Amino acid sequence: MSDFLTTRELAVLLRVKERKVYELAAAGTLPVRRVTGKLLFPREEIETWLGTRSGETPVMASVNGKEAGRPAVVVGSHDPLLEWALRESRSGIATFLDGALDGLDRAAAGECVAAGLHIPEGSGWNVASVADRFGKEPWVLIEWARRTRGLVMRTDLARKPRSLRDAKGLRLLCRQPEAGSELIFSQLLACEKLRPQDFNLVGMERSESDLVSAIAANRADIGLGLAASARQFGLDFVPLVNERFDLLIWRKAYFDQPFQKFVKFCALPAFHAKAEDLGGYDISGFGTVHFNGS
Repeated sequence: MSDFLTTRELAVLLRVKERKVYELAAAGTLPVRRVTGKLLFPREEIETWLGTRSGETPVMASVNGKEAGRPAVVVGSHDPLLEWALRESRSGIATFLDGALDGLDRAAAGECVAAGLHIPEGSGWNVASVADRFGKEPWVLIEWARRTRGLVMRTDLARKPRSLRDAKGLRLLCRQPEAGSELIFSQLLACEKLRPQDFNLVGMERSESDLVSAIAANRADIGLGLAASARQFGLDFVPLVNERFDLLIWRKAYFDQPFQKFVKFCALPAFHAKAEDLGGYDISGFGTVHFNGS
């Protein structure tokens, strides 16, 4: 194996057009050597730029200046479609989905290859939060799906709320403070000039599925959840927010076999059929890059 990659070989590795490689080289983004008018890219430096040397298992990363294992785990926000696709693709990638803010912390600590995020940022989602912490690291933020979020409620409520203000006094089930849905809930309360004390807070659940399952079991009247989860449990639903759910991915891991297996599965008709069956998903923007670290 040569110690240097040609422009074409690097374009294949990065899955971009050769012109993009030339642009990155001209901007000084890529390590490059110019020999008799040709561009050559030193393999070891390219692999370092991607985040690690290729071929190591588990994927390795530099954390606080030390080499540490970066396990094949997706962390961050819970998403039913994501959880299903990781399992059905047989990618071998595990999940530990315990909230968007938890995902950012675990990504920074080198404990994952990707994190699911839906952090509200004024009129946008996720980018500012990622850029603030990972702007100089090889992380890429790509769109997973747009999701409909709103009030999930029991079907037998005598009074059917059509907004958060209508739901005052009802038994409300929350998510953990690290969850993106709690950040969204706080923004919605502020817009309506409401306080958590305006509701009868009865507990907390740590996933989208656990929240709607508890409402279906009559342990609460309402919660802020996904249209897909409400549909799964046959609960009533009032849409409030169209949110963007992104995946923050360690750049080198994206090109490794487990993640590529997962990505290829998401291009199959079965994935599109599942999104439609769950409901409340728009996957037309899947794969759109919203942030690309140094």
